[in-house]
Amino acid sequence: MRKRLFLALAAALALGGAGSALAQAGRFDPSRDAVADVEQAVARARAQGKSVLIDVGGEWCAWCHILDRFIAARPEVQRTLDQHYLLVKVNWSPQNRNEKLLSRWPKPSGYPHFYVLDGDGRLLVSQATSELEAGHDYDEAKVLAFLRRYAPAVR
Repeated sequence: MRKRLFLALAAALALGGAGSALAQAGRFDPSRDAVADVEQAVARARAQGKSVLIDVGGEWCAWCHILDRFIAARPEVQRTLDQHYLLVKVNWSPQNRNEKLLSRWPKPSGYPHFYVLDGDGRLLVSQATSELEAGHDYDEAKVLAFLRRYAPAVR
């Protein structure tokens, strides 16, 4: 249990910074206001010249936890995320389907699911993470290619 908590905290620190409410310590929290989280992230992304990576899933989702562990174990993925994105985890579960936010974009075919927004809040891509998988994990080259493709141009 301690190792899992450590990995989640390490991923949150790498992805969102020590004080970031957006990263939510690697958890999908049904009590969060996803609309407010995304609006805050878009404002920060605009100011920082970054994009927003929305990770939709739930604590019930095995592949969501696999993705978190994958990111925590790959420094190059962490660096790419930190340089170009603000991460927002959005819960999708029976407790909170976050329909007010998620109805804005194409419906996910599975979870986890990524949406990338630019600094103005425009949807750049809706991405099924299943396309980034390799066997029982994710493929680092595919994930990095995806992240680099939608990273904002350097100002």
